Amino acid sequence: MSRFNRLPTPLAGLIVIERRQMGDERGFFSRFFCRDELRDFGADGFIAQINHTRTRNKGVIRGMHFQRPPHDETKFVSCLSGAVFDVAVDIRPDSPTYLKWHGEILSAENARSMMIPGGFAHGFQTLTEDCELLYLHDKHYAPEAEGGLNPLDPRLAILWPLEVSQMSERDRSFGLL
Repeated sequence: MSRFNRLPTPLAGLIVIERRQMGDERGFFSRFFCRDELRDFGADGFIAQINHTRTRNKGVIRGMHFQRPPHDETKFVSCLSGAVFDVAVDIRPDSPTYLKWHGEILSAENARSMMIPGGFAHGFQTLTEDCELLYLHDKHYAPEAEGGLNPLDPRLAILWPLEVSQMSERDRSFGLL
């Protein structure tokens, strides 16, 4: 029996994962990641890096970040506390969904994760105070390959659910398409 439900999205390769939680009056147990069940996490299920973020305020946008080839990476993104609107943008020039985006609410309660393949930019907006996210990456970070899209670019037209309360100057400075 699989511990995961896979939910397709309109963007090829982008998958939402629901972790099944088995619980009782004490709480719950869930499998967070399983290479055998989630084979499409990178070429062989290899995890090169795990990152953790905490964002204190509601309405904050972080992103839209990506790594250029050959350092493009698959990310498995989960929310450990609070809730976020998690967004992936297809930046594969030859894709029929080029520059289209898909967003999902990830929260501690809904036990959902996004598996974001290489060729996508990623970012999120916090929907609550004190949000913590955990990222599993199949490649090591390469600063020389880092790129980003402006999260407020009108051409992307991402429908952020809340008014933007805060954004880094770096994210704001990414040029418009």
